[in-house]
Amino acid sequence: MYTCICNAIRECDLRQAARQHCGDAESLYGKLGKRPNCGQCLDEANELIAEERAALRAPMAAA
Repeated sequence: MYTCICNAIRECDLRQAARQHCGDAESLYGKLGKRPNCGQCLDEANELIAEERAALRAPMAAA
């Protein structure tokens, strides 16, 4: 599924970037060689990033 239609950024690409880099959606778009255009995707993108990072922390918290 596409998170950002303007830049053709898929959800899986954004989740992978969230696991490898810090920052918000705008900075991760930059890591992907893109930049926000219309901005309608940024709220959803930031939610996906937070969700992905929380999932990374969960196994560590259980240990």
